[in-house]
Amino acid sequence: MKESQNIEWKQSWRDDYLRWICGFANAEGGTLEIGKNDSGKVVGVDNAAKLLVDIPNKVRDILGIVVAVNLHTQAGRDWLEIVVEAYPSPISYKGEYHVRSGSTKQELRGAALDRFLLRKLGRHWDGVPVPHVAMTDLAPRAMLAFRKLAARSGRLSAEALV
Repeated sequence: MKESQNIEWKQSWRDDYLRWICGFANAEGGTLEIGKNDSGKVVGVDNAAKLLVDIPNKVRDILGIVVAVNLHTQAGRDWLEIVVEAYPSPISYKGEYHVRSGSTKQELRGAALDRFLLRKLGRHWDGVPVPHVAMTDLAPRAMLAFRKLAARSGRLSAEALV
């Protein structure tokens, strides 16, 4: 097995890996395996029993989601499997939004963040109101042209264009 968009291996736990969990939750879900090296070989993890308690609590408290944390033993070495489901709503790590792309974790910013948040909320850029703009701010000729084009395309009903 190889690392992929759904699997990440880490030799030991660091709280920074909450970002990876956030990325999985915002993408298609995935599994973070703690106690494996970059080749996927089990090297073991220290304090597995403590991490079984700490990790789920940190994920819940910081990300606001619940993940499954499973203990496995191979050749006398413990390793942890953190299973993250995809979430329909955006999940943030201390105000940052991360996604899994290929076998990398990407922090979303700017236009990519805007597009991600709108998509998660089931919206598109053209369905978002512009603050402090009223119909009186729009040119009447432009609105008339819009109505004609919208009617011709069939995207809006005649009732909506009145």
